[in-house]
Amino acid sequence: MKSLKSASLGDKLHIIDIEASFLRALPSFDIVGLASTTIKESVSRVKSSLSLLGDFAFPALRIIINLSPSDVKKDGSHFDLPIALLILLQKEKFDSEFFVFGELGLDGSVKSTAELFSILLFLSTKVKSAKVLVPKDIALKAAMIPNLDVFSISNLAEAREFFRNDEFKNECKVQATHPLFQNVIEINGKKFVPNTKFELDFKEIKGQERAKRACLIAASGMHNILFEGSPGCGKSMSAKRLTYILPPQSLDEILLASAYESLNSNDADFSALRAFRSPHHTSTRSSIFGGGSARAKIGELGLANGGVLFFDEFPHFGKQILESLREPLEDNKINISRVNSKVSYETKFIFVAAQNPCPCGNAFSKTAVCRCTQKEIDKYQSSVSKALLDRIDVYVAMSDVNASDQPSMSSKEMQSMVLRAFEAQIMRGQSELNGKLSDADIAKFCLLDDEAKGILDKAVSSYNLSQRGINKTLKVARSIADLEGSQTIKKAHILESLSYRMKA
Repeated sequence: MKSLKSASLGDKLHIIDIEASFLRALPSFDIVGLASTTIKESVSRVKSSLSLLGDFAFPALRIIINLSPSDVKKDGSHFDLPIALLILLQKEKFDSEFFVFGELGLDGSVKSTAELFSILLFLSTKVKSAKVLVPKDIALKAAMIPNLDVFSISNLAEAREFFRNDEFKNECKVQATHPLFQNVIEINGKKFVPNTKFELDFKEIKGQERAKRACLIAASGMHNILFEGSPGCGKSMSAKRLTYILPPQSLDEILLASAYESLNSNDADFSALRAFRSPHHTSTRSSIFGGGSARAKIGELGLANGGVLFFDEFPHFGKQILESLREPLEDNKINISRVNSKVSYETKFIFVAAQNPCPCGNAFSKTAVCRCTQKEIDKYQSSVSKALLDRIDVYVAMSDVNASDQPSMSSKEMQSMVLRAFEAQIMRGQSELNGKLSDADIAKFCLLDDEAKGILDKAVSSYNLSQRGINKTLKVARSIADLEGSQTIKKAHILESLSYRMKA
């Protein structure tokens, strides 16, 4: 029995072993293993391509192709090439560790498919240094994916020669480096890619120093943040600039972000800038969380992984959407279940929300008059539950803009400060940034001096903090301490952290 490897992308990436058996029986050609109609149709494409090879005679045997594991549904015309090769090389020895992809034309040419780049991206996150054979029309793009050894061919005859001739195999190797991966920094033996472009700059925001400080803290530890203030005070401007100062991404994070984006767009490319997703408050639940009638598709939460998910006009989102946010904000993942598929996506993003203090927006204003009744204000604010607000780490009440306000720090300056805090977290051995620490990691990394411990004990009774509230206070304080270059959390760090708690 001969075999080659391939992959199928359904609810998640599945590594597929393609096995071929040749039996002495009435000649036939069968494909088994929950293959889709597209794969079944490859019988005709394979036969046509093989018939054009003058030195090959189709065997008068019963050919059975099995796609293993047999309980996983497979789809895609990229299985054509490995199936044809197994028939071509039935009597020869070859390297069966290659992942082979390609759709066959009736003339024997090998073509890429719309889903192939997505498959290769997910493969690079799952298998390190995978050896892949792909069509020439996608080879250069595929070679820019780290973790893959890419080889390319343009037709079936070349594919056969590839497995027969080691010298030709070496000629088929494609090497390319994406410009993005030429600018890396190394921290504690790990490689990261910093963002170097600042299309939106915090220097464009005049005043609002407390909001900028909150953004700096949130970026340092990937903490969720809520801006509340009058229309035009800079809430959206702050949120949109946050992604430019976030910590650098690791190579694996860039690959996973590109893989998720490829599910949403065929033109996904690598980017040093972390994701920024801002769904409108009229968006459907399935577009935000993911879903679909048959196959579970990625939504805004999955696409925001590693970056920023921004909800502007926070209270105007539907009640069902807001309450459904609680689980992914707490567990940092979202599970989508459908009749035919179940899929899980990571949701390790900064959740940023912006809202007015009242329906008219003037409650915080010193110049405009608020015309809302207390009943209207209570109704507006109660649309966001206390349980959801409890998932917010940093709360900022923003004041009106004054004519005398001046710009201060630039995004580049803020990013350098975030990078120092990020380095401190990596050097401590944290696998997650401060905002995503587990309870066990909080006890390990959020160490307080005696004075800070006394302040926290008083705050627990004064503010009636829950265990979640205590943990969030500690995590924010840890980020503040990292920005100050402090090994332990001190009194000033705890006090500042408590100042960002939303008052009940």
